[in-house]
Amino acid sequence: MGLATPVWIVVVIVVAAAVGGLGFYAGYEYRGSPAVTGVTANNTLSILGAGTLTDTFPQLASEFVNETPGVTSPIAAQNYEGSLDITSAITSLAATADVAAVADYRLIPQLLEPQFASWEIVFATTQEVLIYNSSLPAFHGVNASNWGQDLIQDVSTPGNAPFGYWNASTDPNGYNEIFSMMLQGMMYDGGNTSAIYSHFYTGAPGAYAVANPKTTIFEHESHAALDVESGVVSAVITYKAVAIQNDLPYVLLDPIVGLMADNSTALADYKMLSTQIYSSALTLESVVPAPILFSVTVPSNAQNLALGAEFIHLLLSPQGSAILSEENAWTPIFPGWSPTPSAVPSLLAPDVAPLPAWAATILG
Repeated sequence: MGLATPVWIVVVIVVAAAVGGLGFYAGYEYRGSPAVTGVTANNTLSILGAGTLTDTFPQLASEFVNETPGVTSPIAAQNYEGSLDITSAITSLAATADVAAVADYRLIPQLLEPQFASWEIVFATTQEVLIYNSSLPAFHGVNASNWGQDLIQDVSTPGNAPFGYWNASTDPNGYNEIFSMMLQGMMYDGGNTSAIYSHFYTGAPGAYAVANPKTTIFEHESHAALDVESGVVSAVITYKAVAIQNDLPYVLLDPIVGLMADNSTALADYKMLSTQIYSSALTLESVVPAPILFSVTVPSNAQNLALGAEFIHLLLSPQGSAILSEENAWTPIFPGWSPTPSAVPSLLAPDVAPLPAWAATILG
């Protein structure tokens, strides 16, 4: 698993901005492609997507169906879960999908290519935030500098609900929230990466992180918003898109802590950190921090290769950018970044640019 190679990266985000509403962007308008002209009834677009895309991709699928006669994409044909679960399902369980989208752009090249995919496109970013129960006294006045200590105070209060954590071996947010804790301690607690982390995990930073049952409870991404609202958990660290789409109170973390920074300080901080996860072969492997970039592909075993490419064409279009950027939940990236632009379907060639050099380096 290529995530073991410690490479630190600088991210430059190109923000999609539709001109004149949803109609035109970068010189074209999405109208439905000749790639799917003449499709017969009951052609079903199937999607495997990161759990964070649970709200966004169904909207895109609905738009796609409206634009593409003869095509359906019911919720039953869409499955949203941890990104490492997605790659394992494709490689180990023979799962098929016309579109596969993950929350860490390293996963498709390192875990699906070359057998199960031959290209990817980076299409959007978001950042880590702290979502919290605003009725709890510990969080009154919470901000980017004090959230770590406020969180510790909250879960240490008798009767309060625990912190909700993700499985880092199945979901990139699981290791990202670990890195956010470490970085917060590094920046706001005298350089001590364990200052916050050690209250929620045992095992030294860089080793396998074992959740502390006294302060944490396992959380599934699809239940996070409901569990915060209902008081099952006091807080979670997850993506800004989740907070906005569920209208939940959140703290916008320092850019370095939220895994979106590109300055020299961030690069030096990221270089010091790692954690371990279990691979699909149940071996421990190291993961290092990287700015959060979501990517997408059409798996090689897709039943409808053309439909998958057409959906991604919509994703990168003005309509797609508008859906992604609603209330600033996501920052669309256009042209999408690809490590192998020549390998993408011809339909998508105008929608992509080469992966920046820093990003290509991390993939090796």
